[in-house]
Amino acid sequence: MGIKNLFSIIKDEAPGAVKESDIKNQFGCVRIPYTSHTSRSLQTKTTSSSMSIYSFLIAVRSDGQQLTNESGDTTSHLMGMFYRTLRMVDNGIKPLYVFDGKPPKLKSGELAKRFQRKAEANEGLEEAKETGTAEDVEKFSRRTVRVTREHNAECQQLLKLMGIPYIIAPTEAEAQCAVLARAGKVYAAASEDMDTLCFDSPILLRHLTFSEQRKEPIQEISVDKVLEGLGMERKQFVDLCILLGCDYVDPIPKVGPSTALKLIRDHGTLEKVVEWMKNDEKKKYVIPEDWPYEDARALFFEPDVRKADDPLCDFKWEKPDIEGLVKYLAVDKGFNEDRVRAGAARLEKGTKSGQQARLEGFFKPIPKTETEKTAHKRKLEEQNEAKKKRQKEEKKEKAKSKAKPRGTA
Repeated sequence: MGIKNLFSIIKDEAPGAVKESDIKNQFGCVRIPYTSHTSRSLQTKTTSSSMSIYSFLIAVRSDGQQLTNESGDTTSHLMGMFYRTLRMVDNGIKPLYVFDGKPPKLKSGELAKRFQRKAEANEGLEEAKETGTAEDVEKFSRRTVRVTREHNAECQQLLKLMGIPYIIAPTEAEAQCAVLARAGKVYAAASEDMDTLCFDSPILLRHLTFSEQRKEPIQEISVDKVLEGLGMERKQFVDLCILLGCDYVDPIPKVGPSTALKLIRDHGTLEKVVEWMKNDEKKKYVIPEDWPYEDARALFFEPDVRKADDPLCDFKWEKPDIEGLVKYLAVDKGFNEDRVRAGAARLEKGTKSGQQARLEGFFKPIPKTETEKTAHKRKLEEQNEAKKKRQKEEKKEKAKSKAKPRGTA
């Protein structure tokens, strides 16, 4: 699920934090110099794999059904993983895939809701097959899709044959992506879930694994610029995200994005927001029983992850196993052999590509001086005061217009 309405808030309150560009423009972003104990240059982005596999199962279809081979085995996820990875490599991106591990206990409620929605979708699908239209069948069919352990294992086997590295996170893949990005081992974390920003990934990329047919630009979101635009510290930002609604806690009824933003700005912390709600004489907001917002905050600040210097976080790109790919995809899974070999040749070419332009050649550096931050914060405060004044004047004008007798000019 991610964070409800977070992107719309960022677009309104911190538009400078979001950049949109074609995948070709990510070419130079990836090639930033990095030196470590391995003394080599890494050029990569992490990609949260579960969301990618789910999107492949949804999008890579034929006549409303997932692709299968002659034996009836689903191949949509392998088709999507193979060709979308090739697309990234063709554009100078060296991906590192991160797979989800065991979900945190606090996420069990959200997972239960998803299971219930899948069960309802299955019932809807059976009914649509009997009495519905083709559109209804397709709609409910998409809702029944889920990523299985077998899907994950098959994609991992494919990546190994392609020479593309992957890591299995202890729990949340987005949290592990953020660790690697903060350590400089990768340039950015690629995911559709906005909660990646809560885990403090410096850069979040969205739509990276979308197909070319989607025609949607890559969104690049800078967490520093998000905080700067909102005028918040990280703890306030995480509290805002919890209040908006996340995978770990149920949202508070009647608290929409505008209200959530105002409450955090007015009170500063969730503790004070909760205290204000409990003492509010109007009793407008009802806090869910045993609302574990503190536990949710702890999961964002102290997630179960592998440290960046963990040997399991060392990775490299290998030469693709062409004959292994042919056997796995063409012989076992029914792919076209000529296309598989052509894809393997593209992989070889991509992993051998030379040095590219530095990041600064594509994007302006983010201002980080204390003077700039203070000036920006002062500007935000002035804008907020002007907004409040304008809203107050508008209320007065409305009150006057209502007070006028009918027929007067």
